Amino acid sequence: MSNQPYRTKTYMAKAGEVEQKWLLVDGADKVVGRLASDIATVLMGKHRPTYTPHVDTGDFVVVTNAEKVVLTGKKWEQKQYTWYTGYTGQRKETAADRFEKKPTLILREAVRRMLPKNKLGRQMLSKLKIYAGTEHPHVAQNPQVTELGAKSNTMA
Repeated sequence: MSNQPYRTKTYMAKAGEVEQKWLLVDGADKVVGRLASDIATVLMGKHRPTYTPHVDTGDFVVVTNAEKVVLTGKKWEQKQYTWYTGYTGQRKETAADRFEKKPTLILREAVRRMLPKNKLGRQMLSKLKIYAGTEHPHVAQNPQVTELGAKSNTMA
């Protein structure tokens, strides 16, 4: 035996080793940023003690009532989404215009921008299922109802 003290080994999860749960979140009357932040944390797996940066340890998230999410302040009129098409001049639209066309896109883009910008981030985003209404086709997976995006009052 050596005189070295016993050292604890760091646990690193391996791909396919972590069991992924299905969570159901109701997006009605939730602020987009807070909800997206909590969803991104769950998709990455940072809510688990076995979080490993280079492995997808997150859970599946099903969001219903995405057409009832809210933006605070005057963001519906003032927030601009811009993109480049390859032609001169950028395209832009307000959050209200984008919400009328496709209400699920507001939340999906907010979550996408909070995930890693690589292959692993795209894999994590594929585990996010967003639906405008209350119905979803993932009943067979038996998702657990979870409260995400709630304003936590830790100051009290």
